[in-house]
Amino acid sequence: MEITVKDLGLCNYSTTLSKQELTREKLIQNKGKNTLFLVEHDHIYTLGKNANPKNILKDNCEIIQTDRGGDVTYHGPGQLVGYPIIDLRKTGMGIKSYVKNIESLLIATLNDYSINAHTKDNQPGVWIQNKKIGSIGIHVSHGVTTHGFSLNVNTDMNYFSNIISCGIDDVLMTSMEKELGTNFFMNDIKQSIIKHFNQLFRA
Repeated sequence: MEITVKDLGLCNYSTTLSKQELTREKLIQNKGKNTLFLVEHDHIYTLGKNANPKNILKDNCEIIQTDRGGDVTYHGPGQLVGYPIIDLRKTGMGIKSYVKNIESLLIATLNDYSINAHTKDNQPGVWIQNKKIGSIGIHVSHGVTTHGFSLNVNTDMNYFSNIISCGIDDVLMTSMEKELGTNFFMNDIKQSIIKHFNQLFRA
């Protein structure tokens, strides 16, 4: 499977969403390319389609409703967000195996930095012991994926204190910086993501 990687740098959520939707429509019409968007967003809380708005405890930044799965989450500078827009109809992958691949991608990336992460049953995402470091929320329309994953790298974790992340009471959120006590170059993390994405999705 051929993948086009587009690094959007720091880009607002609405602009990125439009790019996802345009790419999806082209793929549905068999006129586009499978694409991985990598981006950092301005501070924003997003709600999944079945999210409880009450899980936003303090609205100190922009809030937007989306059609992805999952509940409420935070995006902001220092967090790497990936949006794979992929035509699953041509990969032989089901939704569950697709999500498993995304989790494997995040675990392998963290392993590059000697961070031992794992999954939890019935809780999509990636964890370090009892702390969540990577989140997943997707949408599939006509066999094509939108939305995707986020990995807390040098994220300002204070923003998570204003929400019930992923709708899970008492969930503890963490970041690579918090775990290892050092700031990371985002371009290095992107290269790890791209490397493992190619290994998992080009096969």
